[in-house]
Amino acid sequence: MTTTWTISQLDRNTADGFVTTAHWQATAVDGEHTASIYSTCSWADGTPTIPYADLTQATVLGWVWESVDKQATEDALAAQIALQKNPVQASGTPW
Repeated sequence: MTTTWTISQLDRNTADGFVTTAHWQATAVDGEHTASIYSTCSWADGTPTIPYADLTQATVLGWVWESVDKQATEDALAAQIALQKNPVQASGTPW
């Protein structure tokens, strides 16, 4: 299983250029099975202290991982894929 973390958007104050919210997604792929989680992390004004223009995705992902339980998120993705491979419920009609 391969898990990829991305930042899809940043919200920032235009007056000082500091980020207030990061929109992130974690996607796991195992063969033909895919699972993803989307969420946000927010910070108080003035934290973090790196201006928007100086950011990299790696820096922001580091902030996210300080705020989110990275291992628990990846475990939840693995559980979603396990259910896809071995479903415990089904729907449909018998005819």
